[in-house]
Amino acid sequence: MAQKYIMIHDIMSEHEDRMLNLKKYYPFFVLCETTFSQYKDGKYSDLDMGYITMATLRFFINENNFHESEITYEQYEGFLAEILRREFALSVDEAEEKELIGYIFDKIKNDGKAFTFSYFDPEGKKKKTARVKLIDSRIVDGVVLYHVTTDGIEFYLDTKEIKEESNISVQQLLLEKMIQSENFAGGIEVIKRINNEVGRLALQKKEVLDLLSYDVFAGAKASEEYMSTVAKWFDEESKLFEKNRALIDKAYKKANSAQQEMMQESVMLREIHKLDTELKKTIIRHGELIKETIELQNIADEMITRAKLRKLRPVFNFRDALKKTMDKNAPERLGSLVAPLFMPRLSKSFSIESIDRMLESRMDNTDYSEKVEKKQANPNFVFEDEVEEGRISNNFGKLFEELLEQLWKHGKTTLSELVAIYEIKFGKEIYKNGDLYSFLVHLAQKSDYDLKNMQDKQDTFLDGLVMDSLSVEKKDQYGKMHFSITFNVENVLKLGDGKDESFTITDMAFQQL
Repeated sequence: MAQKYIMIHDIMSEHEDRMLNLKKYYPFFVLCETTFSQYKDGKYSDLDMGYITMATLRFFINENNFHESEITYEQYEGFLAEILRREFALSVDEAEEKELIGYIFDKIKNDGKAFTFSYFDPEGKKKKTARVKLIDSRIVDGVVLYHVTTDGIEFYLDTKEIKEESNISVQQLLLEKMIQSENFAGGIEVIKRINNEVGRLALQKKEVLDLLSYDVFAGAKASEEYMSTVAKWFDEESKLFEKNRALIDKAYKKANSAQQEMMQESVMLREIHKLDTELKKTIIRHGELIKETIELQNIADEMITRAKLRKLRPVFNFRDALKKTMDKNAPERLGSLVAPLFMPRLSKSFSIESIDRMLESRMDNTDYSEKVEKKQANPNFVFEDEVEEGRISNNFGKLFEELLEQLWKHGKTTLSELVAIYEIKFGKEIYKNGDLYSFLVHLAQKSDYDLKNMQDKQDTFLDGLVMDSLSVEKKDQYGKMHFSITFNVENVLKLGDGKDESFTITDMAFQQL
């Protein structure tokens, strides 16, 4: 039973890695199967798309990595035309040949899109899509330049060589055998392949940086994979480089001291010297790759840190929400803001780490008595909400009393006049007091106020606070007052002292009935 569980676990955990390893082969078989089956009614079905694809990859690898130059379409067109004439004896007019080459190139680069390879992820229980390109492009000074991708290079190398832990290490072991067998010309070709692999790793580092620029989390994952598959090889590769350098020095001394077959020895010395020069260049490029890999790690760490800080930015601004509510004169929106604050927290969690701490902690079986102290409650203690309620009641009472005073004197007034009186009486600091705006919101809940009825029954929160704050003298003075409120939507007031942020509110007209 346990062995079956291990087998199933291995199948599920390794499946995604196997699919991602297979994805680089997918474009090749798609191209071989469908390229010429429907083009021109199968007129060119004798052409081998597999050979054309491999030749194209080799051409791009040679130009991009060996000559370190990108390819224009005209250069590729000339290369493929030569292939078609030489290998397949293609004999068509120039216009049809250009059309065929354009069709083949569009198929290889998949019209600029990635080949999509779908597979099932048994751990996530969902379909996933892997994307792979063989040829990619970029525009420089208005010219489209093409280059082979890392997937294209890796696919081309894997079709001929067995991929060990590192292609560079494998090639260096092959180079060691070449030097020991005195095949120095073959050793030069091996060094070129090492340079090609170093170039592929450098290109992969650029692709990771590009991914970090627009998707930092996917780029972070790609960066970790890159570091895990590249950085751990450096120590081993450096030892192999030193070992091969020592073998070259030994071969150089042996050839230089030989006295027979002078012509053959002269050629051998030139080959050894060229091999030594190429290996020195490779060591320099490899050292630059190590430096760039360290820089990639630093850049990735910095970008991830910035992304985490951006995640911590405020995602809701209560001041903006209040301003929008006032602009639209919709105080009912405030209910949706405070409703979550009164909801009970139903979800509970228990950390698994707490179980470990409980199991590791020492048990104390000693019984301790608990001393209970009787404390006298302070009858004069005032809770914070009572303090706030007292402040609001006092402020609302003063604002409402000033409104009644103006109506008592003039019989009518407007909000603009009332606010001006508030500023004279209480100063410009009134605009910074949130109780003013809260008072106006509560005041606008009713279209008329009858103080005679309010003394017997308070319908709203404002009614209760006002009647509690008015003195006996004021109730006798204004007790029979009855006034109405109408809204002038066309006139919007801008409240504030001009220095700080201003607030807008619809004008109101108050009329004694």
